[in-house]
Amino acid sequence: MLTQEFWDARYRSAESIWSGNPNPHLVAHVADLAPGSALDVGSGEGADAIWLATRGWQVTGIDLSTVALERAAQLASRAGQDIAERITWEQADALSWDPAPRQFDLVSAQFMHLPRLAREALHRRLAAAVRPGGMLLIVGHHPADLDTSMGRPNLPDFFFTADELAAVLSPQEWGSIVAAAPERQALDPEGRAVTIRDAVLCAVRRER
Repeated sequence: MLTQEFWDARYRSAESIWSGNPNPHLVAHVADLAPGSALDVGSGEGADAIWLATRGWQVTGIDLSTVALERAAQLASRAGQDIAERITWEQADALSWDPAPRQFDLVSAQFMHLPRLAREALHRRLAAAVRPGGMLLIVGHHPADLDTSMGRPNLPDFFFTADELAAVLSPQEWGSIVAAAPERQALDPEGRAVTIRDAVLCAVRRER
């Protein structure tokens, strides 16, 4: 699950893997922000990056899969040249990739799941990439989902809570740190309605 070969094969297995819609937590937290520079980590087929670009953001979309990036670039082109020109797509391995510090007004990582030590190292690098006044938004599947019928992989080390993420952010550097575990309705693989929970961290770096 951590290799380019795995994700390239998964994206090749269907014309589309994801819904094509921006992640709802991204929309909820970012819709009212003034556009600036954004980093979308694990950008997949590009729905979040394209949504941001349509709102005037200059976006860097990072993904391990070249298949996903090619698909995302095609979708961005279909959305319009002005939108496509606001997005830079970059192939990178999140396990080792390190963005430059304090260069983005928004850093978003939606449903990227890694082993705990690798995840914590990545999240520290992502937090460092946020400019003063900028936002860090990290969303993932909550460990409570392991007890549902959603068919999540039995890999507890890949799941996290927002409180765990918030614990490593210094209040001296971050003026607002909100950790939440909102519930939402979804359909499990059998088509049954089930209540699941997300881990949502939204933090804003202090201006000084």
